[in-house]
Amino acid sequence: MKRHRLTRLTFGLLAFLAVNVGLLVAAEKGKWVELFDGKTLNGWIQRGGKAIYKVEDGCVVGTTVAKTPNSFLCTEKNYSDFILELDFKVDKGLNSGVQIRSNSLQEYKDGRVHGYQVEIDPSDRAWTGGIYDEGRRGWLNDLKDNEAARKAFKQGEWNHFRIEAVGPSIKTWLNGVAAADLTDTMTATGFIALQVHQNPSKPPLQVRWRNIRLQEIEKPR
Repeated sequence: MKRHRLTRLTFGLLAFLAVNVGLLVAAEKGKWVELFDGKTLNGWIQRGGKAIYKVEDGCVVGTTVAKTPNSFLCTEKNYSDFILELDFKVDKGLNSGVQIRSNSLQEYKDGRVHGYQVEIDPSDRAWTGGIYDEGRRGWLNDLKDNEAARKAFKQGEWNHFRIEAVGPSIKTWLNGVAAADLTDTMTATGFIALQVHQNPSKPPLQVRWRNIRLQEIEKPR
């Protein structure tokens, strides 16, 4: 009797593991969605400043405009748990970033865009891939102790971001090198946005993004 009971328990445990592993695998194999169609800015809305966003050669091109605050090209849809991948190229001297789980609420600083930003930093500091809290707390996970990630940035060339946001965990990779690893529970959902930082310099500076795709992650129930 004990042997049969142990056998049933063993099969039950194996079935439980199989179901849950299957759910995790299914989540990892979720459908990739292109957030940018390469031709138009359909599905996006601009907030904040008056930087110029346009489509050129299959890229979103952001161009600085003097005497205007930070500008954000935001997805119309909000996202919670996801993997986001994209390529970017930025002029030296222009700070920029990719907002995730960000919001614009009338009751918060009259609609100011705020939330997690994956930094694009072509300065000598080289904190590209670090996580900054735009409009709220400032730096949450800089790269001052991550020399490998700082060296991964390619000045004047195309770079690749992989960003994973699952529950309270936010992780970033720059050109395949692990950059930021943050655990934070302040904001669980929000839009994706492409930032053009305020910049008084003339002539204008530009940042480009392409191959913007996202895979939503469904947690096992």
